[in-house]
Amino acid sequence: MNHGSKMFGFVKKCLIPRLENIGAQIVMCHSTAASQNPLSHKSYNKQAHITYGQPTATTHPHLLKPGELVPGIKLDEFIFRRTKLVEHILNDEYVGKTSENQHILIIPSSTKLYMSEKIPYVFRQNTDFLYFTGCQEPDSILVITANNSRFESTLFVQKKDPRSELWDGPRTGAEVAAEMFGVDKSYPITEFELFLNSLLHENRKNVIWYESDDIIHPDIHKKILQVVKSIGNRTFLSPKTIFHDIRLIKSETEIELMKKSCEIASAAIAKTIQASKCGISEHELFATVDYQCRINGAEFLAYPPVVAGGKNANIIHYITNNQIVHNGEMVLMDAGCEYHGYSSDITRTWPINGTFTPQQRILYEVVLDVQKMLIQQLEKFPTLDQIFHEMCRLLGIRLQEIGLIPKNFSADELLKAAFSYCPHHVSHYLGMDVHDSGKISRSIKTRPGMIITIEPGIYVSPKNPLAPAEFHNLGIRIEDDILIKEKTPVILTKSCPKEIDDIETLAKCNQ
Repeated sequence: MNHGSKMFGFVKKCLIPRLENIGAQIVMCHSTAASQNPLSHKSYNKQAHITYGQPTATTHPHLLKPGELVPGIKLDEFIFRRTKLVEHILNDEYVGKTSENQHILIIPSSTKLYMSEKIPYVFRQNTDFLYFTGCQEPDSILVITANNSRFESTLFVQKKDPRSELWDGPRTGAEVAAEMFGVDKSYPITEFELFLNSLLHENRKNVIWYESDDIIHPDIHKKILQVVKSIGNRTFLSPKTIFHDIRLIKSETEIELMKKSCEIASAAIAKTIQASKCGISEHELFATVDYQCRINGAEFLAYPPVVAGGKNANIIHYITNNQIVHNGEMVLMDAGCEYHGYSSDITRTWPINGTFTPQQRILYEVVLDVQKMLIQQLEKFPTLDQIFHEMCRLLGIRLQEIGLIPKNFSADELLKAAFSYCPHHVSHYLGMDVHDSGKISRSIKTRPGMIITIEPGIYVSPKNPLAPAEFHNLGIRIEDDILIKEKTPVILTKSCPKEIDDIETLAKCNQ
């Protein structure tokens, strides 16, 4: 059998839907039941017997509007993202371009993870896969093949299986996945190996784009390696930097979702400050912010929150959250929520009894002033690393003024001393992931459409030889989420109080 007939035989064998052009009538070899787009309310009556593996406008009209594939984002945007991805792949500077090259891009979904036998963790989709497909189902694969300016998207999903669906819920299935997700073709995931094998035999000059170092789905990874090895070892090009470069600049719909995520988390933290009192446990504060986020529409918290009372605030990633917060101590809470796939990330620090001590107030004013100055400087589109360097410089000057750093230090000694009080970066990119677009350097200039954090802090360890005893064990951080604009940056978390008078007023409510 020649290679072309292999591919023909594969397609004939699968008996599943094809989509010749995006938006065209779906053609089924064995079913015509799903000829109406599930994203439209109008198809409800004809679709009543069809089930899907994720919410649609017909099944969840309180979450999705007609035309939306996921809440807040229409199908057209996902098609545009894939088009943009192919443009980046074909224009990549280090790929030797010839007319004979075919590019094969493979993006696997996440798979379910289990905390114990048959007890799964809450499923969270691979955000790169979700960004380019809108598919929220596990055990799926997007394959894009591109040659010159032409490309084709193929989605592999789990087969419909009444027994599995009885336990785990409905699956979309290959029969309707092509139309639902706006791809050209959809097949059962069991056909992936045969499909990939046919592609690789069809054109020996394939360029394979697949992230083989950061393994998302171990079983799919093994299958890819087996197929590639069977036709001779090939090297993979990692597409992750390209993914993250595209994800770095947010669309208008993404910005709206980010705004809502930030609003929910801001209100939740304000409610938590209001509910706090002397003798409360960190765990109860954790439960309060979690509840407030969920009851207002967030699916869950974006990460395990830091709820650090007293000296625990000196542990940067403290997430044990099981201590009692005593009178005279502060709480440092670093928390955010995930709203329809988009994350917020906020930190606030407050006195548990409603009143800052003199030392607490001095440090808080320093952190707040430095944060405000850093946010103002975003108008000049600095790099994140430049913001960090500026934070160290400003913190150093202010800490000299209040006696935490000697005034005779040189410029280099000043920066080093400031870093000893704030040993973490001041900013990161934010989006679908809390530390979003991780492959993008912090040394590039910020641009309109980016969303970043600004989070200076001061942590006074007794082990720091520069620190006066009266400041020992105090830890303060203030963090906001910022949308970079052409002119003035927008603080998406501005509704979360951080001025001293507002913080104290809130914290006194439950005393």
